[in-house]
Amino acid sequence: MSKPIKLLFIGDIVGDNGLDFVVKSIPELKEKYASNFIVANGENVWQGKGINEDEAKLLFDAGVSVITTGNHIWDNWKSRPLLASNDNVIRPANYPWGNPGKGYAVVNFDETTEIAVIQIQGRTFMQSIECPFRTMDYILKQVSERTKNIIVDFHAEATAEKVSMGWYLDGKVSAILGTHTHIQTADSQILPKGTAFISDVGMSGAYNSVLGMDKEIAIKRFILQTAHKFELAEGDYKVCGASVTIDQTTGLAMEIEPFIYPSFTTKVTY
Repeated sequence: MSKPIKLLFIGDIVGDNGLDFVVKSIPELKEKYASNFIVANGENVWQGKGINEDEAKLLFDAGVSVITTGNHIWDNWKSRPLLASNDNVIRPANYPWGNPGKGYAVVNFDETTEIAVIQIQGRTFMQSIECPFRTMDYILKQVSERTKNIIVDFHAEATAEKVSMGWYLDGKVSAILGTHTHIQTADSQILPKGTAFISDVGMSGAYNSVLGMDKEIAIKRFILQTAHKFELAEGDYKVCGASVTIDQTTGLAMEIEPFIYPSFTTKVTY
């Protein structure tokens, strides 16, 4: 019997300090979840926008097989050479032709099995790009001939769009894991036809913050309704993500377990 794929998916990494904490935490997380395949979202690593070659190398050296990104990858021109040169750093597939990079990667899991990692981006409250649903149809025609083990990072704002994609792809892919909003949702489940789903896996970085950014600056922006330059926050570091067990023979999910490491304090006795 083939061993199951034990996916460790790490949510949006924010800043160099968040990256350092993720790299330090990966050995313990791998041991805890018996992980044998790691994917990480790195769109916010470089000062909150994009990722460069040195930062990507740190993740690959730590055992990450594929790095996904998102809309903020385009805010940092230093990310473009990386997208163009490394096929295992991917960006949303439904951006127009002519942009650097690829929207999916197919990598070896073992001698007989490949895993496809696909990234698409939603359109609701985001950029007006190609339809993510039709883009998935197009990509699946190509990758499903090679493997049944397919992981999707759906980088989107609206939960309704993410849930719709979950139902649309149920039974066609192994897992649909939402990114972008930086807040882990409470809807992790195995859909009826065998696809693991969660609307958002959450953020990895400083939680003494507002979505990884300095909380005082974020508060000023809301109160004063004028621009203030965002700065990275520090302190209370956590890794958010999900562990997904996949039957590599069928490509269907057997279990999904979201995690926040270390967990939040939810009760204090005085």
